[in-house]
Amino acid sequence: MSQAILDFALDLARRAGALISAERERGALALSYKEGIELLTSADLKSDQLIGEGIRAAFPGHQILSEESSPAMPQEERNRGPLWIIDPIDGTVNFAYGLAAVAISIAYAVDGVVQAGVVHSPFLGETYCGRRGGGATLNGAPIRASECVRLDRALIGTGFPYDRSQRPLLLRRLGRVLEHCRDFRRIGSAALDLCWVAAGRLDGFYETLKPWDFAAACLIAREAGAQTGHLGEVPAGMPPDLYGEEVVAAGPGIHADLVALLRSTSAGEGGQA
Repeated sequence: MSQAILDFALDLARRAGALISAERERGALALSYKEGIELLTSADLKSDQLIGEGIRAAFPGHQILSEESSPAMPQEERNRGPLWIIDPIDGTVNFAYGLAAVAISIAYAVDGVVQAGVVHSPFLGETYCGRRGGGATLNGAPIRASECVRLDRALIGTGFPYDRSQRPLLLRRLGRVLEHCRDFRRIGSAALDLCWVAAGRLDGFYETLKPWDFAAACLIAREAGAQTGHLGEVPAGMPPDLYGEEVVAAGPGIHADLVALLRSTSAGEGGQA
């Protein structure tokens, strides 16, 4: 079943990728803002509609958790039964500015456990796929996470929230990463950040995210051999696959050291230990 689901998600992601590519080429994007700060384009909504309609037609009994059309779904509903988790455009700011690091992310979960995921980047010509227990691929070829074993030789990625009040702790963490690691990258798409961990292009990544940002890509990273987890405890009754607070993903050789480094930054400074 999960391979059929993966193939279905892959087709939807490619169709959505073609749609947003055409929308950007036309150059007639309508821009708006969610909660006054978070950029939204007309292409986000069209991609969301295409993916949602495809899922409802094929699987009318399945739930859909989407950044654009159903972000407020109650947690108990997310934890129960078949659930599709959609980000119709991850990296909307990149998309609006004509940058290439943009992706469509589609994950499929059952009872809170992600079973399959696709992250499709139409402007980079790259498609990442993962199936629980079935490995991870980039454009059909198997991928593996980094074998780096030293933080001082590790390239680390992260992102920043729209809420500026959360940035002081993140800047402290960034300073610590730059002190102890090789270098830092800020790409602008969490789904691609995590897929680049899966492909060994980044040695590690950390950020607080929403389920649609990471559900598919975290599965892909794990299936490629990366370790994924959280800096803090996952609340009781919350599936780890859907919990986005302080997500950390890295090659197995540095994951524990990266977690320890990041925890040391927030200890005693108002952040989660």
